[in-house]
Amino acid sequence: MITKDSIETAYCFFHQKWQVYRNSTMEWQKEDIEYAISSYVERMNQELYELLSQGREEYLQQPETFAFDLADAVDKLDKMKNDK
Repeated sequence: MITKDSIETAYCFFHQKWQVYRNSTMEWQKEDIEYAISSYVERMNQELYELLSQGREEYLQQPETFAFDLADAVDKLDKMKNDK
């Protein structure tokens, strides 16, 4: 079950990390954020993750697509939190 709390928690965490990530010029900082998000994904509400990822197993976990995935997740969560 996807709760409003799980949506808001994920949104706050992802949004905060996205704001830093997209403006960072330090590679180590971006890598730390990628690690933090990947760790969060492992323990977040799995129904919510499946909805966000739309079946993509490596969603938010691959460096090559991380920036796109994180922006996508923030956008989807923002819409979801306003719909609940």
